[in-house]
Amino acid sequence: MFSLALHGAAKPPDSAIDQIMQARSAAGDFNGAALVARQGHILYERAFGLANLEWQIPNDLQTKFEIGSMTKQFTALLILQFVNDGRVHLDGHISDYLPYYRSEIGNRVTVTELLSHTSGIPNFLSTPGFLEGPASRASYTVRDFVEKYCSGDLDFEPGTKFEYSNSGYFLLGAILEQVSGESYEQLLKERIFGPLGMKNTGYTHFETVLPHRAAGYERSEAGLRNARYYDMSIPFAAGALYSTVEDLFLWDQALYGERLLPAQLRDLLFKPNLDNYGYGWGILIPKPGSPYAGESIAMHGGEIFGFQSVIQRIPAHKELIVLLENTDSPKLLDIALQIRVFWRTIPNVELSLVLPSANCSQMLDYRE
Repeated sequence: MFSLALHGAAKPPDSAIDQIMQARSAAGDFNGAALVARQGHILYERAFGLANLEWQIPNDLQTKFEIGSMTKQFTALLILQFVNDGRVHLDGHISDYLPYYRSEIGNRVTVTELLSHTSGIPNFLSTPGFLEGPASRASYTVRDFVEKYCSGDLDFEPGTKFEYSNSGYFLLGAILEQVSGESYEQLLKERIFGPLGMKNTGYTHFETVLPHRAAGYERSEAGLRNARYYDMSIPFAAGALYSTVEDLFLWDQALYGERLLPAQLRDLLFKPNLDNYGYGWGILIPKPGSPYAGESIAMHGGEIFGFQSVIQRIPAHKELIVLLENTDSPKLLDIALQIRVFWRTIPNVELSLVLPSANCSQMLDYRE
């Protein structure tokens, strides 16, 4: 348990949040960058630990972290932009856009079902031996990967069940490229990153010399070790991006307006479908007695070799929590919960607050 007692005048929010983050860093639960914002203003941002352990280079606010499955929210928005342009239809089928796709499956699965993880298409990460064997280190064209790993027999009738599938978001990236004639990476630059000034966000390429790139580390019984190699043609539109906390603040702010999408389509990102998953976002409604009980929290996690990430948006209060980490910490959801507990107590002058570090059973965790 991590205890924080406030009596009389409450500590400034940035000071109290820093106390939480410093305690977590000292406990080995966090090595990365954190940002907390409210009403369009950054209340707190700070980096902890090392971007490169071997050279003892510290993380800072410009450090670029791989964000894994947080990529999906960008893919979902791109798809809705093409819906807005009339070039993709939510009730359109895979085979309407990918003529090479297996027709007996492609004619049954819609774009909506890909977005909401209700397609029934098996998750390629569930292929026995995929992550441990050479398949995860090989490079693929989009079509080759679709045909080899995203075209299996359906696990269930489309639209009847939620089952998280990276294959579905890989297929959405393939659709975007097929319809536009441009690469997924270029579409992101032209339609999201460029317009929003997200200069420190992009598609991860291991061969590229990228300033301020964090090295990823995995945890083992013997301690931290360099993350395993994973060819970035594989996560693609399901998990291949990197970013910074400040760029993700720009992203969050844009989602309150209509610069990227008209409100009617933008709001579909956060409309719960089966298992409270929208399009690229999990929708958490905390249980009674927990912080923000009954309110809607849009969130997503990201996990890719050596990196963990979490973004949580509380639209009713225009609050944002971003945690990016490069030592594969499993504690980010707990940390975000601690911050939310603190936020809900700010109006109280006299309080004694206990912040749990146990597993947050009411949280939804969507990760690659």
